[in-house]
Amino acid sequence: MTKKILLLGSGELGKEFTIAAQRLGQKIIAVDNYENAPAMQVANQFEVIDMLDGAALDRIVAKHQPDFIVPEIEAIRTERFYNYEEQGIVVVPSARAANFTMNRKAIRDLASKELGLRTASYRFAANVEELQQAVLEVGMPCVIKPLMSSSGKGQSTIKTESDIKKAWDYAVAGSRGDVVEVIVEAFVNFHSEITLLTVTQNNNPTLFCAPIGHRQERGDYQESWQPAKLSAADLFEAQQMAAKVTEALGGAGLFGVEFFLTTEGIYFSELSPRPHDTGMVTLAGTQNFNQFELHLRAILSLPIFEITLEKAGASAVILANENSIHPIYIGIEKIAALPKTDFRIFGKPIARPYRRMGVALVYDNLEAPIAEVVGKAKLAAEIVKVISE
Repeated sequence: MTKKILLLGSGELGKEFTIAAQRLGQKIIAVDNYENAPAMQVANQFEVIDMLDGAALDRIVAKHQPDFIVPEIEAIRTERFYNYEEQGIVVVPSARAANFTMNRKAIRDLASKELGLRTASYRFAANVEELQQAVLEVGMPCVIKPLMSSSGKGQSTIKTESDIKKAWDYAVAGSRGDVVEVIVEAFVNFHSEITLLTVTQNNNPTLFCAPIGHRQERGDYQESWQPAKLSAADLFEAQQMAAKVTEALGGAGLFGVEFFLTTEGIYFSELSPRPHDTGMVTLAGTQNFNQFELHLRAILSLPIFEITLEKAGASAVILANENSIHPIYIGIEKIAALPKTDFRIFGKPIARPYRRMGVALVYDNLEAPIAEVVGKAKLAAEIVKVISE
């Protein structure tokens, strides 16, 4: 049952997905806008194009005639996906899901207005003047994000009126695609954030992974841990919300559904129709299948009977501190010598400050205090340094 999969976006998440696919005998064509991207290093073939160029996207789809198209990033001409579905190609999880979730306006309106999920108060703005009005309406502090971005790019918090213009410029600079618009969200007084990895299947029930907690800086995750601690009532509400929104989007695959935990209950935050960066923790062996294996099996309609939590685990990112080409890593022998510890080096050919270059993974038994597991992951990540060649 070998299938041809066109992977749009070839970062570290795409690399792990490609490895999972190769283990089950699938063929991967990895696509990105630069050569030697992480997934390209382990794929069968690769293409280098600007995925916002619709004609270029059409060309490689026609060239390779894939069975599946699997998006890994936001900056794609996603409206083309509907046409590919009409050609008989399966877009993962679906053309509708990809189009809605690649744009914060579409997914937030679906969640809040159509499905009635609890979200932060929000407005949209297409210029500085509209942003000023939106801030006035939602109040300060508030969070501003580009409609299309990833890994926290362009995201900031507005605390005073003097922050508005700076926040607009930062959001525009961090935006992906050709949509110059932002979402303005009222600040939610949350005590923690979770990701609920949700697996939708073609012929079997929707399944949920144990909740994953995470901490962010600069809008990007720094550590994640599984399981996250929350009440049974909050977990049930999160699962109900995740099931509702993924059913509305349609298709089979793994979704990363993000929530804020507050004293008033669960707030829906965002959703990604693919493996999630915080889900890197599943590479520590916390589950019977990691998130990439789950995504692949759902795509191929291989039945997933259950998802079981096997261990407590944590991940901590390994960041670059400087610009370099062909970076090298020191401290590998030291991190390799640590007990109950693993790591991944992503193989990105270019480093820049705060770029995610690898991840440290720590596991322990389910009775282990999760804060201790997270602390060990942070210490392990600090051992590895990314330097110039």
